[in-house]
Amino acid sequence: MSRLHPIISVTGSSGAGTTSVMRTFDQIFRREGINVAYVEGDSFHRFDRAEMKLQIADAHARGDHTFSHFGPESNLFTELQDLFCSYGETGTGKVRKYLHDATEAAPYNQEPGTFTPWETLPDDTDMLFYEGLHGAIVTEDVDVTRYADLKIGVVPVINLEWIQKLHRDKVSRGYTSEAVTDTILRRMPDYVNFICSQFSYTDVNFQRVPMVDTSNPFIARSIPTADESMVIIRFRDPHGIDFPYLLSMLHDSFMSRANTIVCPGGKMDLAMQLIFTPMVLRLFERRKAELTVR
Repeated sequence: MSRLHPIISVTGSSGAGTTSVMRTFDQIFRREGINVAYVEGDSFHRFDRAEMKLQIADAHARGDHTFSHFGPESNLFTELQDLFCSYGETGTGKVRKYLHDATEAAPYNQEPGTFTPWETLPDDTDMLFYEGLHGAIVTEDVDVTRYADLKIGVVPVINLEWIQKLHRDKVSRGYTSEAVTDTILRRMPDYVNFICSQFSYTDVNFQRVPMVDTSNPFIARSIPTADESMVIIRFRDPHGIDFPYLLSMLHDSFMSRANTIVCPGGKMDLAMQLIFTPMVLRLFERRKAELTVR
């Protein structure tokens, strides 16, 4: 952790909704005039799209039907830890971009599904914001949680997560239901070992729970809306959290445990604004105070 170069890390599975959380933070950063270095977790995959297809095919040929984007074999965990460590110490580090589609790839004159070359972050940013699969990854060899000042988990109940992934991959990426289902099944061991375990290290978890029947996510025709959901917000350390204020601001919310508040799904963005704006400002003010001392 760093007083001078703070790091905020948002972690969650594919289809969990971490991108929506990033938009909320972007509003906070823009409103408060904070200059942020953005890092997408996909840029720390080990293989580009074509290489990953070959790796999966090779794994299948060896009888391994669990090789996935979630595990250590297909990710650069050490390089991610190095970035967090370097940014915390110096305010910069090595990053690249993963180009998801033709629109993102066009400015680089590259094919979609490839990486841009590694480059150095500018050294004048106020903090680093990571959003992706492994923002709180801990293994025998790597522990990125040592370097993140604020760690946030985005964790829909798993049936809802699957529904969101099925709809996103079919509509936005053109995959069939069968292909997405195969991916979900193939990823399950790595999901248990390398995704779920992270949420024990996060400072705040947001878990959306649908209030409609999602018993069979593979036949769901639509994603449950925010108004058809509740959001469970769990604080690892509830000290300093003004629960009476949050309950008064989030209509129809209540506390289910001493460190947990539950609010209507439509209030999730407001809840994030109320909870994270003061946290971000504390990190920012701490940085400014450190700069003054130096």
